[in-house]
Amino acid sequence: MKAAERSDQPLLLIDDLPSSLPLLPLDDRVVFPNVVVPVMVPEGSFSQLVEENISDSQLVALGYSTASPETERGGERNFLPFGTLGRVLKMLRMQDNSIRLLIQGLSRIALGKVRREGELFICSPEPLEQAREPQIQLVALKRALLLLFHEMIDISPMLAEDLREASDNIESAGALADFVAANIELPLAEKKQIFLTVVPRDRAQLVIDLLVRERNLIELGKQIQSKVKSQLDKEQRDYYLREQLRVIRRELGEEDSHKREIEELTLAVEAAQMSPEAHEMAGRELDRLRRMPPSASEYHVSRTYLDWLIHLPWNISSREPVDIAAARKVLDEDHYSLSAVKERIIEFLAVRQLKQDSHGPILCFVGPPGVGKTSLGKSIARALGRKFCRIALGGIRDEAEIRGHRRTYIASLPGRLIQNLRKAGENNPVIMLDEIDKLGSDMRSDPANALLEVLDSAQNHSFADHYLEVSFDLSNVFFIATANLVHEIPPALRDRLEIIEIAGYTPSEKLEIARRHLVPRQLEENGLASGGRLRLSAETLAVITDSYTRESGVRELERAIASLARKTALNLLEGKYHSTIRPEELAGYLGPPRYLPATAGRSPEVGVATALAWTAYGGEILFVEALKMEGRKNLELTGQLGEVMRESAMAAFSYLRAHRRDFEIEEDLFANSDIHLHVPSGATPKDGPSAGAAILTALASLLSGLPVRHDLGMTGEITLRGKVMAVGGIKGKILAAHRAGLTEVLLPEENEKDLEDLPDEVKKELKFKLVNSVSQVLETALIKD
Repeated sequence: MKAAERSDQPLLLIDDLPSSLPLLPLDDRVVFPNVVVPVMVPEGSFSQLVEENISDSQLVALGYSTASPETERGGERNFLPFGTLGRVLKMLRMQDNSIRLLIQGLSRIALGKVRREGELFICSPEPLEQAREPQIQLVALKRALLLLFHEMIDISPMLAEDLREASDNIESAGALADFVAANIELPLAEKKQIFLTVVPRDRAQLVIDLLVRERNLIELGKQIQSKVKSQLDKEQRDYYLREQLRVIRRELGEEDSHKREIEELTLAVEAAQMSPEAHEMAGRELDRLRRMPPSASEYHVSRTYLDWLIHLPWNISSREPVDIAAARKVLDEDHYSLSAVKERIIEFLAVRQLKQDSHGPILCFVGPPGVGKTSLGKSIARALGRKFCRIALGGIRDEAEIRGHRRTYIASLPGRLIQNLRKAGENNPVIMLDEIDKLGSDMRSDPANALLEVLDSAQNHSFADHYLEVSFDLSNVFFIATANLVHEIPPALRDRLEIIEIAGYTPSEKLEIARRHLVPRQLEENGLASGGRLRLSAETLAVITDSYTRESGVRELERAIASLARKTALNLLEGKYHSTIRPEELAGYLGPPRYLPATAGRSPEVGVATALAWTAYGGEILFVEALKMEGRKNLELTGQLGEVMRESAMAAFSYLRAHRRDFEIEEDLFANSDIHLHVPSGATPKDGPSAGAAILTALASLLSGLPVRHDLGMTGEITLRGKVMAVGGIKGKILAAHRAGLTEVLLPEENEKDLEDLPDEVKKELKFKLVNSVSQVLETALIKD
């Protein structure tokens, strides 16, 4: 059961109550204080009145009828004396012309006098005075109620585990009683009774009594299930006797090959431990096969379908390791760094030891190519002792790839999920959904919509494949998705994922990864593993990293090491071999250095600023160049700038024009000049607001004649009020600045929290300037004599 949401907004003070409020009658639910619930207003004249009289953030009163609307006569409504004071958080008009209100319950109120204006009810709310009660009694009642609610969470499958933590954070007995009543299944009349009990002590005692009753009902249900199981054991004994009889008949040759196949399929169906729904479907298909000759075309369709049902791992799971230290060791062996990901997997194992039926998380690794997202999935599977399956989603446009084709089509098959589960032979493998941000779609179908059910832990226990036509439980599967850009993932899909960003590696991390993993792997693949036939020192690897690769991951680095290994193997056979490659010899193997530090040969310039950007390939630095010429106030933008980036340039230009006196810019410069703003690498599209600070700095430098520091990188969105706002991708951008040889990074003050995720090496070698206004940006970036 999903927990009723608690609100953290401050409650309305008693003195703030208005003299009258619109009253919404609720017939099917009770809204307790501190709970956020949706309320549907059906299509009709009443919904139009609601739309005209109620708006977002407005206070409303929620009233509850003393009887059902069907039993009330003459259109008159009799309300309970107490109702709920609520705040409308959101009001939406749905496609069927009904209205959906999202209402936050604030407190109990007395409705006072209720009058009717047309179809709308108006009440005169009055606050409820709370009498002081002995504190020790309330503490005792709260403890008893909390203990009972925890017991209900343990034994009831309808109560989510996160309710435990939510209830622990509630301080008062009355509020805890409201929270429990809002989250357990009770008749509407009993919920009204709880709501009308305004004394916290009495309300807590009432909820305790109801919880005891519900707990006893659940335990009684378990006893009944135990008796049913004993009856099933007797039926199983009868089944085995019948099977022995079939074997005797077979040995006597009383059955032909068709009957033998049907009997074998029957045995396989019974042994497959299918769900009741699948077992019923398999039974119907067996009946069809018994009546159908093997030569019929439909026979093979049904036979293939039964084969899929039989070989799916309905109730087969791999056993997970219980040694957390061993799992941690496996993760550390396979991957260096990535501590956040490893810690998340260890947490999952710890929870599984405490609660065996907990659902696996749905993780999404977001980062540039080559940082180890796919290989990390394999490592997680090895640490968990599970099978690993990978589904490449890049370019998939057909929903049937996920849900399968219906059996009416020729050569139809289940979707990729069911196919991989059959290959794995267990119902709890680690399934990696690779490149989820590159899903395609067309006018006929969208595979992202099919994944919504797969990646929702509240729904995937009954995943419906079109081919199987029965539900399959995916709740035990450990799903891992990978993506390069998080904003490319459809929003509804992104909401179901636990995003873990892998921004990239520092040079020292790359050296350690190369030493531990890349070099040994390439030596093995190229036949140089034995006898120390190739030795690469740390200095050599450092030169390769700095001068021959420029990436967030290590893919290019491994290619360079592979090239060295191949050339060494050739030299070994041609007699020109020596085992150690020194840094000065790399040019003979890999050619001249491909990359130089971005700041090499640069000096402070007027009209040139260094921006930090985030792309699908990780963090990058961009140079923003500005030039002025004779003209008439025109601003030219080039470099394949996207709409958002062009708007940032316009905002920066407008701000400087409005504040030219603050920055000692001559008015004639705007009136008699054209400004040309260009971002090099024109073949690459660029967009986003984070270059706003750099664009403004380049323009301010051009117009004031002051040069910009060449060793300073900057990121941040600017506003027309001169504020610098937070942006994303901070870790990747700072790593890019570190790779490029910059010495200082300027970033928004609101992004200070992102500095905690940086490696210590980067924190030591870079300086960080936190700003919140444009004036601070220019004071830091411009060089004044």
